[in-house]
Amino acid sequence: MVERVRGLLRMAEDPAVTDAESQAFTAKAAELMTRHAIAEAEARAERGEEPDTISRMDYTVPGLGGHGKARVRALADIAAAYGCQSAVRGNTSENTERVIILVGTVNALEALRILLPSISMQMEASAKFMSSSHVTDIRELRNYTRSELETERKRYYRSFVRAYGQAVAERIREFRTRLQEMATADEAGGPVEGVDSVRGAELVLKDDVHRVTEEFQKQFPQLRKHRPERTHSPAGYRAGYRRGRQAELGLETPVTRGGSSTLTENE
Repeated sequence: MVERVRGLLRMAEDPAVTDAESQAFTAKAAELMTRHAIAEAEARAERGEEPDTISRMDYTVPGLGGHGKARVRALADIAAAYGCQSAVRGNTSENTERVIILVGTVNALEALRILLPSISMQMEASAKFMSSSHVTDIRELRNYTRSELETERKRYYRSFVRAYGQAVAERIREFRTRLQEMATADEAGGPVEGVDSVRGAELVLKDDVHRVTEEFQKQFPQLRKHRPERTHSPAGYRAGYRRGRQAELGLETPVTRGGSSTLTENE
């Protein structure tokens, strides 16, 4: 399964494929990894085995363009949707690399190790295109200076990235929840042992959350909170959220169907 996922992502990153084909390959990869994590939990519960091991992974985030903090926020949200908790090292200088330290189950970390680069690629491509379009649009409204346009582009880009990560994380949570609900519905009419297996998987997944929290607090008993970025673009946030909800992830949760949106009318 992992080899299938890596093969799909190699095709997604091939310069010869179209954007639509690239997103479709990434979509299938994300779906396979998500289904695999749920299936593994079910199998462990059915066999009466110990839950998945809690581990740690470091993931480097570029600071290119001064958008490192926004990228950290977006990827941390996505990691949280997979049941992981995160800390960040080096999140001070604008243009330098950061390292997100992720604590989670081995299965969740493996999924993130494989998927985050491709999700980031989609996110950055969308942010670059949309921020450039935004600057082109506002340039026609009045005579902005070059400095003013660059400042607005950065504000838009950062807000777009943060919202994109939030929207993708929402969809991952919705998809994981729906897979568990579908499994419960499928097994409800079957043998009692099948129902017990599904319930056991749900308990394993809930237990994973508590075990990850305990391990994270052991490793990072005293963490400083990040200071929020001072600049914010409502237009960039709206665009990033919508693109994140519509991004091809293979999760069958488009913005017009299923789940609830956290984007208010004023955002």
